[in-house]
Amino acid sequence: MVVRGRPAVRGNGMAPAVADRGPGDTRLRLYRNPLRLAVSRAPWAAAGYLVSYLALSWVLFGVAFSAVTAAAAVAITLAGIPLLAAAAGVVRGCANVERGLLRRVIAEPVRGGYRQVTEPGMRAQVRTRWRDPGTWRDLAYLVGLWVPLYVVDTVVLGVWAWFIGWITLPAWYWVPWMQYHGRRIHGYQLGFYFPHGPDGPGTVGVFVDSLPKALLVAVVGLLFFLAFNYVLVLTARAHARIARSLLRPPTDPLAPAKEVLTRPGPLGSLQMEMPNGS
Repeated sequence: MVVRGRPAVRGNGMAPAVADRGPGDTRLRLYRNPLRLAVSRAPWAAAGYLVSYLALSWVLFGVAFSAVTAAAAVAITLAGIPLLAAAAGVVRGCANVERGLLRRVIAEPVRGGYRQVTEPGMRAQVRTRWRDPGTWRDLAYLVGLWVPLYVVDTVVLGVWAWFIGWITLPAWYWVPWMQYHGRRIHGYQLGFYFPHGPDGPGTVGVFVDSLPKALLVAVVGLLFFLAFNYVLVLTARAHARIARSLLRPPTDPLAPAKEVLTRPGPLGSLQMEMPNGS
């Protein structure tokens, strides 16, 4: 059965997706089956997108913030006019880099929309670019939202990678070590407080120093990994949608009404059929 406005999902023996990918939506699909989600593209593409953002966003933040503050500091002088024009161009270039990152997770390309400079002269460029809502929307994403997005992405990606480390623990649990009373004890400290050694009183955590313990932690880590994939994908989808909403041209809330007003009315065809002079 096909529901109007949404494509039909063909049965392939797999668990159905939680939400279909619509036009302009993200490429990161969610599946009700956690195993199906783990082997799909979604969590790995989400992780790649978040890693790319964490690697580049602090550079883009620094470049955009430095360019704008430097231009604003000398804006009252004549030297500030070309600097303001250049700063707007820098902000636009940084936003284009972010739009390039969105191609990994957004079904349709995100393009910016800016006002055209119609008058000659440097002052006209500064006036047009800094009165353009697109410049301020780019700046809001690059600078204003950088701290919360960076913190959330770092925490989610770090926890996800931590669970992957649990899964691989049987292969390397014997590599870490701790020093206690001059004795080196090999094992992985799954905790944060071992005041009297691995087996001493007051311990908060588990000291993994044998293969059976490592295998048990790997099983628990696999369960947490399968569940946390949903958090990872949802975080990347929310981040991508925030970026898309600010980096694309703003939508006109009156666009549907304007479209109706510009269409030919229902009486237009009737008037054409009436004889002349009637």
